[in-house]
Amino acid sequence: MLFIEKAFLKMLTCTLQGGLKAVVWTDSWQVIAMFISVIVVVILGTVSIGGPSVIIHLTSKGGRFQFFNFSPSLYERYSVFSVVIGGFTYWTCFNSVNQTMVQRYLSLPTPRQSKMALLLFTIGVSVFVWVCCYTGILVYASYYGCDPSAMGRIKADDQILPLFVMETVGHLRGVPGLFIAGVFGAALSSLSVILNSTAQVFLEDFVYGCLRIQLNERTGKILVKTVVLVLGSVAVAFLYVVEHLGGVLPLASALSSIAAGTTCGVFTLGMLVPWSNSKGAVVGAISGAVMSGIVSFGQQYVAAAKLVVPHKLSVIAEDWCYDKYGMEASRNQTVIPEDYPDESHIFPLFRLSFLWITPVGVLTVLIVGSLVSLLTGRRNLKTLDPDLISPVAQWMLPAEAQQYAGSTSKKFARAREAMENERMMTISSISN
Repeated sequence: MLFIEKAFLKMLTCTLQGGLKAVVWTDSWQVIAMFISVIVVVILGTVSIGGPSVIIHLTSKGGRFQFFNFSPSLYERYSVFSVVIGGFTYWTCFNSVNQTMVQRYLSLPTPRQSKMALLLFTIGVSVFVWVCCYTGILVYASYYGCDPSAMGRIKADDQILPLFVMETVGHLRGVPGLFIAGVFGAALSSLSVILNSTAQVFLEDFVYGCLRIQLNERTGKILVKTVVLVLGSVAVAFLYVVEHLGGVLPLASALSSIAAGTTCGVFTLGMLVPWSNSKGAVVGAISGAVMSGIVSFGQQYVAAAKLVVPHKLSVIAEDWCYDKYGMEASRNQTVIPEDYPDESHIFPLFRLSFLWITPVGVLTVLIVGSLVSLLTGRRNLKTLDPDLISPVAQWMLPAEAQQYAGSTSKKFARAREAMENERMMTISSISN
């Protein structure tokens, strides 16, 4: 834990001193280290077990390939519906409106380069996810006929990959260190850009936008660095909380889905519902955040209290497994998963798969926002700029609206120019 704290503090120092440019460069090297570490571990592990054919055979024999789970239950953690619908919604929201991604798009000089960066990101993430999936079946095949968790070698599921690295390729000099570098590279690259983008949002939208406070350049930098320092300190403190909340992937996805669903819902409301207004957007956003938060934090509570436990497949523990870990037990016995509690009395929303949190947030914002907009006074669609509405929803606009096409862009440009001039005059007067 002390080592993790030191790594986080180094990342904070980099973010504080360098800003976005430092974050971009460190992200690049950290991603490279992440890819190299995973690929090296995968290659060495595949060679040690005998090749991909052995991995596929053992994984199939163990019944771990479940490509066609069409269970309609929303409580099923992974099914075709939850992965396709929930996963697609989450990644679409994350890549389209998330501040960490939008800030990267805007840092590039032209829209073409932004699109190219998004394309490269999509390809890179897709490749990396497939490599991670292959790593999963590699680990299963390597421990086929054994369950390190039941043997007491690990206490959490997240520890299985480090155990595999140490027991399979740990004897090779430099490989464990490379693996650790990849793990921290993945974590710190995400955290650094989140801290930087959140601090910029606080300055631009809250201080300059909501409070109408004008700061000179030096004071603005100090404020941004202070926000980064505070948020980073909170992140370090939460290290002691996260380790008690179960698996990292479901936890991170569940918490990030709150912001993803709410933000994406507001943008979708504005693009697809022409009569939406500011009151509907605000009430819809609050409702979406509350609903997503109830589902997410409710899931964390029932999971921590062991009221809902993810179902696991059985594992055959063979002789070599007991001999390897020095345990005495009846040979070739089936390690039966723990008894699962009765979940029928649990609030249904707390039993949902974490992949459904983002769709729940988006739908809540759309439904509540649309209704509130209708009840509080519809917008005059005849004077609405069609450029503000998605092409798939422009059929709802009257013909008179076409004469206002492009008016919003011109109005925004004039307002932005006036605001920038006012800001520069204010800064100049403060400096003098």
